[in-house]
This record gives sequence, C-alpha cells and structure tokens, in this order.
Amino acid sequence: MTTTKLPVTIVTGFLGAGKTTVLRHVLTQQKRRLAVLVNEFGDVGLDGATLADCGICDAESTSTVSSSPGPQRPTVVELANGCLCCTVQEEFLPVMLALLERRQSLDGVVIETSGLALPQPLLDAFRWPEIRTAVTVDSVVTMVDGEALAAGSVVGDAAAVERQRQADPELDHLTSLETLLADQLRSADVVLVSRADKLSATEMDAVQARIHPHMRPGVPVLPSRHGVVPPEVLLGLDRGAEEDPSRTSPHHPAVHDDDDHDNHHHAPVTSAVVQMDGVWDRQPLEALLRQQLTAMGLLRAKGYAAIAGKSLPLTIQAVGPRLETWYQARADNHGGLTMVLIGLAVDPAPLRTALADLRLPS
Repeated sequence: MTTTKLPVTIVTGFLGAGKTTVLRHVLTQQKRRLAVLVNEFGDVGLDGATLADCGICDAESTSTVSSSPGPQRPTVVELANGCLCCTVQEEFLPVMLALLERRQSLDGVVIETSGLALPQPLLDAFRWPEIRTAVTVDSVVTMVDGEALAAGSVVGDAAAVERQRQADPELDHLTSLETLLADQLRSADVVLVSRADKLSATEMDAVQARIHPHMRPGVPVLPSRHGVVPPEVLLGLDRGAEEDPSRTSPHHPAVHDDDDHDNHHHAPVTSAVVQMDGVWDRQPLEALLRQQLTAMGLLRAKGYAAIAGKSLPLTIQAVGPRLETWYQARADNHGGLTMVLIGLAVDPAPLRTALADLRLPS
C-alpha cells in the first residue's frame, strides 16, 4: 500500500547497542530507494563510513544531499555538527527539504541518531509547517544492549559512551545514562534487544523486566541476533506482505537456527489481512483501533477505511501503539476497510468482531 507522505524511520540507542549492524542487514535485505541520515558526533562517529561500505550505500558520504540516490541505492548523509536534537534548525530542516525536492525518487528516509540524542525533540521537528504535510514518522526503533542490561549496565562500553558524550559541549552532561535510556524507551514504537543469542531465557526475562517500566503499553520487544531482524520492523510493510498478506515473513531471524535450538528468542513474524464492507465514524474508529492494536501488541498495521460523509478514504498507519490517520486519495481504494496486520502471533478475529460492531448501519 502506498502513501504520498515520505515515511521516516528513526533508529536510536547508545553507542555499541548495534544500530549500524541492524541497519546494514536491513538495507541489504530490502529494495526500497532510501536516504540514510547518519548523525555523526564530532570525532566520535556513529559508523557513517561503515554504512557507506555496506555495499549498497553510495561510497561517498556528505553533509548535504548532494547526489541523487540511484535506483535501489540509498544515500548516506552524515550530520556532522552534534546531535540532531541540538542542531535541527541549523542542519536537519535543510536536509529534509532537499530530500523532499526529490520525493518522487525516494521510498523513505532512515535516521540513525546519536545514542545521546533525545528522540522527542527530533519527533517534534517533524511537526514543523515546512515538512509536516509531506512526511510521516513511520516508526521510532530503540535498540538496547541485551548483554549489558543482563549484566546490570545500560551500555556495554561505558568509557566509549562517555568519550562520545564529552565530545559535544552542547549536551547536558548531568543527565544520567539511565535517564537517557528511559527517554529512548518512552519514545519507542518498537524495541530491539541486541545480542539476544547470548542470553538465557532467564536473562531475557530480566532484560524485559528492566525495560518495560519505561515503555508505553503495547510496544513490542524483539530480539536481534547479529543484527538480523525482519526489514519490515524498520521499514514498514514489506512488498511480499503487500502482495500476499496471509504469509509468514521469510525475513525473521533464525527461526530455523542450527546453532540454538532454544527458540525463546525467535518468534516468527506473521501477517494477516482484515477486509470489510461498510463505513465508519472517524473518531470512534480511531479510538477502537488504538485500544485493539495496543492490546494485540502488533508491530505494524496499515490500511484504509471508508468514513461516513467523506469522499476520500482514511489512511491508517500504526506502529506499536502509535496510530496516525489522514485522508488521502488511493489507487487501491475499493471501499470499505482494508488493513494489513504484522506481529509475532497475529489473530485478527477480535479486531474483525470489534469493527463489525462499530460499523454504521447501511
């Protein structure tokens, strides 16, 4: 399903949490035309060069969008003047405006933030009048170091993170790493636990107990082994799911893992489609979707619905518990409601029942 808004994925997490490894894997497993913004931090970079060397990104990194991304070749854009939340007025907005000028040649944007940047100011920036009608935040993905958390620390290499911190004089150096982690988790639509293959079931349970108090209800937590996660976790519905939404995603990491027969780390990502005739009132429908999607613990949901008194369908996009809707003409609009659901164990029956009960009489 398509949208005229440019979708943006924000990936956050401390230095060493595995952000670049996950991005490298995802970028090699998908076929979208992406711009990748890497937030560099003074002399302590966030692996912009590593991303550029991944084999699919342009070899030349630059602080502006200076070259058009070729077909299926993301462009790495390094923001070199501190964290995004500190420099958005100086650098972030011009970069986004430059990307929007070539909207027709892009399928999406991925922003890898500094682990010391708070996600919320960046999210607020997407509400600026210059860009709010042209972009949508597809998801905020927070990565945590499972091995470090299981050992009682929020980061694996505290000294490296502290060096990164001292490299930017604009940061509030009094804020603890624990507080920063809590802020990252509060903004998350999806949480990825890296190095999950090194954790026992008991340790994974301890990590979940450690992070859940800081998360919004309904935010899914997924394990990551060697950076392997389904591309749709970061980039929305994969093309295969759009073509055949009833299938199980082939991208899930290590469901058939020869090295680890204990699959408590690896639940298969599945998808389902809900299609119904009829029309709905917008506000009750949105309220129902927020309640149902949060209860289901879905990774993602996308679709559209016919709204009483409106000529255009209501586009629906949800990531974790966050729901966004807007009216938009759609080439695939056949009336009624169509939604594709992606999650770890998708059961669409309760949602179908609730939608049927809310549907307006014909």
